[in-house]
Amino acid sequence: MNPCFNFDNSYARTFEGFFAPCKADPASAPKLLQFNHALAEELGLDPVALDSEAGLAIFSGIAVPEGAEPIAQAYAGHQFGGFAPQLGDGRALLLGEVIDKNQRRRDIQLKGSGATPFSRGGDGKASLGPVLREYLIGESMHALGVPTTRALAAVTTGELVYRERPFPGAVLTRVAASHIRVGTFEFFARRGGVDKVRDLADYAIARHYPDTADAENPYLAFFRAVCDAQSALVANWMNIGFIHGVINTDNMTISGETIDYGPCAFMDSYDPDTVFSSIDRQGRYAYGNQPNILSWNLTRLAETLIPLVDPDKDRAIELLTEILQGIPSIYEKHWLTGMRSKLGLSTEDPDDLELVNDLLWVMKDGEADFTLVFRRLSQVLRGNGEAIQTLFEQSGAFDVWARRWRKRQEQEGIPAEKVALAMDRVNPIYIPRNHKVEEALDAAVEETDMIPFTKLLAVLTHPYDEDAQNNAYAEPAPATDIPYKTFCGT
Repeated sequence: MNPCFNFDNSYARTFEGFFAPCKADPASAPKLLQFNHALAEELGLDPVALDSEAGLAIFSGIAVPEGAEPIAQAYAGHQFGGFAPQLGDGRALLLGEVIDKNQRRRDIQLKGSGATPFSRGGDGKASLGPVLREYLIGESMHALGVPTTRALAAVTTGELVYRERPFPGAVLTRVAASHIRVGTFEFFARRGGVDKVRDLADYAIARHYPDTADAENPYLAFFRAVCDAQSALVANWMNIGFIHGVINTDNMTISGETIDYGPCAFMDSYDPDTVFSSIDRQGRYAYGNQPNILSWNLTRLAETLIPLVDPDKDRAIELLTEILQGIPSIYEKHWLTGMRSKLGLSTEDPDDLELVNDLLWVMKDGEADFTLVFRRLSQVLRGNGEAIQTLFEQSGAFDVWARRWRKRQEQEGIPAEKVALAMDRVNPIYIPRNHKVEEALDAAVEETDMIPFTKLLAVLTHPYDEDAQNNAYAEPAPATDIPYKTFCGT
């Protein structure tokens, strides 16, 4: 059976100088480890045809599917605040674009398929651990309702890649609304390419925000739409305790999807200063700093759009600055809406912000688990307060807060069980607990045992469905004095 993608490659056909044609480095002895049947069907692909030797050849870079135009995209980026004028896809190839069953255009990309003109001396390869991490976290985020890139397949190459030691090589097949980043705009803006920035903006408008095309100032409307999408995304991260770990401008998509799961992780005990990334020594991308970085990165995008927004530079800056100044309130609106849902509140009250922040303070002071506190709040409504009280070192402060919360609940006049059920649909019981992720990756990498990974993936794709058989996946890591660290995997 011949896999057919029906590629329609608008990026490659539209932009000259925005990419470099490139070929994958064919794997020597590939093996298909994971294939996402549900995503294949969503993309309008034949999962049976792809879950085969023919599909394996595509996912491992051996075969180029009909209609594909493999390219490495160019982009720049601010990394930890410093500008790198040329980054680009150093280990990724965009095979092409498909139109999915919902008439959405989606990129299909190989990640870890070998060196490209943007590899900057690197081998362009990926090791198995980071590939499986991205597969696992991305699919978990999708199940949690967070906009994200997705994983279609993960394969091993039969070769070793060398980092601090040899690791099994692997390739991830990634799916995205697009791979256009803030850094893509920076790449051409820093080269004085106003016409190319305009072309890119026109393309992004048509692909992601077509409603802005008819606005009085379409580029300003486009910028406002990106700000809203990214504000909603970061609010989503904050609502579930997710820490991206490396929110450089080349890791912020124009579409508003989460991309590049390198040193990412989820919090256990709530602390806004939580940092997991081994390279983030100053805490630039700590959990509590993510909203600030949102504004910082979007300011970099705004700078690239100045010539498009108004011929009068000062006027353009004034218009863009007005939107930038509104980002904190836009973010807070999205965040507070999510937090209200997590607390079972369906109406708005001026004191809700204080109510939420006070709970977070109590959680920090009590070193309570972020995910489990919100999940077990519904048990309080069902008359079981003990389950949540055990999460705090001292529960007195929580008990005081809970009385305020219950009083706020009663104002809405909704039966407690109905509220509890609604809360259980937005407060996950299962997230990618760091120790469980590491167990699964270690088993796959060190023992070629995919069973822990497969089981964890199955649990995480149903994050709200509590099952006593999966209790171990809901528990925080055992106490240790050794801080958990994550790594980029490049």
